[in-house]
Amino acid sequence: MARARHKLTAQGVEREATLGLYADGGGLFLQVTRAGLRAPVRKSWIVRYRGPDGRTRSMGIGPLATVTLAKARTKAVEARALAADGADPIEARKALRVKAAEDAANAVTFQHCAAAYIEAHKASWRNKKHADQWPATLKAYADPIFGKRPVAAIETALVIRVLDPIWATKTETASRLRGRIEAVLDWAKVRGYRTGENPARWRGHLENLLPKRSKAQRVQHHPSLPYAELPAFMAELRQRPGIAARALEFTILTGARTTEALLARKSEIDMKARLWTLPAERMKAYRDHRVPLSDAAVAILTAQYTAQPESPYVFPSERGRQPAGKAPKRWAAAAPLSNMSMLKTLERMGRDDLTTHGFRATFKTWAAERTVFPREVIEAAQAHVIGDETEAAYMRGDLFDKRAKLMAAWAEYCASTPQAESDNVVSLQKQA
Repeated sequence: MARARHKLTAQGVEREATLGLYADGGGLFLQVTRAGLRAPVRKSWIVRYRGPDGRTRSMGIGPLATVTLAKARTKAVEARALAADGADPIEARKALRVKAAEDAANAVTFQHCAAAYIEAHKASWRNKKHADQWPATLKAYADPIFGKRPVAAIETALVIRVLDPIWATKTETASRLRGRIEAVLDWAKVRGYRTGENPARWRGHLENLLPKRSKAQRVQHHPSLPYAELPAFMAELRQRPGIAARALEFTILTGARTTEALLARKSEIDMKARLWTLPAERMKAYRDHRVPLSDAAVAILTAQYTAQPESPYVFPSERGRQPAGKAPKRWAAAAPLSNMSMLKTLERMGRDDLTTHGFRATFKTWAAERTVFPREVIEAAQAHVIGDETEAAYMRGDLFDKRAKLMAAWAEYCASTPQAESDNVVSLQKQA
């Protein structure tokens, strides 16, 4: 005799409030539960069936709030049909969910993941140029090869197709691009959009397929001026008018990096103490850096303060000035010089063979060859990390007093004339 089915009614299941299991027939049950004494009643559907191993199993098929009685009966029929064919409805449902997840992951492209990664990390990138380069390099090199492909489908062969054409000719760009692809793919894996090893990994992987950077292309250093030519260069630079020329002169005198000088704020400078303190967020090593100011550097600052009293920047951009005749000339409050301003000055001087950053090499070579200041003092003057992690841990000071003497000697050399230059080594006793 066949068991009765459809015992429940839609009205009955809506009204039922007594805890328990209520059979509809065919293995379908309404389950009425409560999480606690004062908690509201919860109603849901379960279907019971005999699995391939002969054991009875129960599978939830949804709450009454979203699964009506009619829909629950349909789901129960489907489950019984699977069980009758020797399949397990619970395992079949798991497989469907896995496939749905895989289909969703396959719909997520590398471009999507790259955009999400950049959005999540751009706030931590201190350098605007660095933040701009991320999407630019990926768009230029990676997107044409696999930008629109599912991120789960990115494999080693595709990464090689991106890197190989530029590995020898644009080695630095290619190396950074590889790291960015690796980071995006790692992000995608953590998000569940891909599995397996990262095909852009260098160690133990791409290092076996691509030549080392040192062999692919020799390191291209920033062009620098021989220190013997610096006094004549500085004499010409001092004769040139304009804020960009003063910014370049100040950058050379302090041994600063280009952006460090261009973004220098008056609030960072203590004229009385002859001290410029750069905050960690503006430093490459991400730590505060104190710069001793020589007489020549202080003179430039004094002139700038007088000429542009309203600007918070030492070297403001002229783009914010109002046209003459319409109103008093006022400087834009938040517009520093652009990073091209000093390069333009070099071009106007006929020295487009040089870069601003190259003067740091000029300073370092001069200090190493023409003075007896210790290497640690010279490195600290350029805000370099001294030694390895152990040595740096014990080096708690910043050698400020010794660096002040070094920068005073440097300013004196910059102000000398080619005729006055001699081969004598700068003496520490003389600087004391």
